Amino acid sequence: MTDAFVCVNGETLLLDAAGALWWPQERTLVFADLHFEKGSAFARSGQMLPPYDTRTTLARMDALIARYSPTRVIALGDSFHDRSAADRLDDSERASLVHFGHSADWIWIAGNHDPAPPCWLGGRICEEIAIGGLVFRHEPLPAPAAGEIAGHLHPCKHVVRRGRTIRRRCFASDGSRLVMPAFGAYAGGLDVRDRALWTLFSSGFISYVLGARRVYAIAT
Repeated sequence: MTDAFVCVNGETLLLDAAGALWWPQERTLVFADLHFEKGSAFARSGQMLPPYDTRTTLARMDALIARYSPTRVIALGDSFHDRSAADRLDDSERASLVHFGHSADWIWIAGNHDPAPPCWLGGRICEEIAIGGLVFRHEPLPAPAAGEIAGHLHPCKHVVRRGRTIRRRCFASDGSRLVMPAFGAYAGGLDVRDRALWTLFSSGFISYVLGARRVYAIAT
């Protein structure tokens, strides 16, 4: 698997092709927008989706935790799709989250979907946290914010390959700040050409598009 290194506000970061961020110097792994139990939320409104999104997301997280052995993990908010999502977890899923929370210094950032993550989670719950030259928060600030690592917007890019247009999740960065893709199995996406995204970057940015086995840097 070929990942991509980027420099954000002087800090060297690795963009994993699975959609997570690895900060080698701080041994910190970052996930954005996990949206646990989005499938069950849709089912309650009559939109029937396979009810395995939480389990799939947890398995993907577990694989990356095993790969990097982080000493710190940051979840950038909207880890739970709604305020009652944690109550819909099964015992195995709950046990996985408790295990994760005690396996590293785990930081849960509050999001707009989950402003008060459940108290039984291991680790800390924060609105935002600054480490080194970076600030981790859920929603990017509308004003310039050097060192900001945020989620919330779920960036995606349309790419033409072999005559077909496909939509892929992506990171977006101009070297000053970075917006992460959603990691959750059922999380949607916002096109990088949307005003909410491109106005964050005053002089253009790079879309780091997630392929099956590598990250592709595409000027936007």
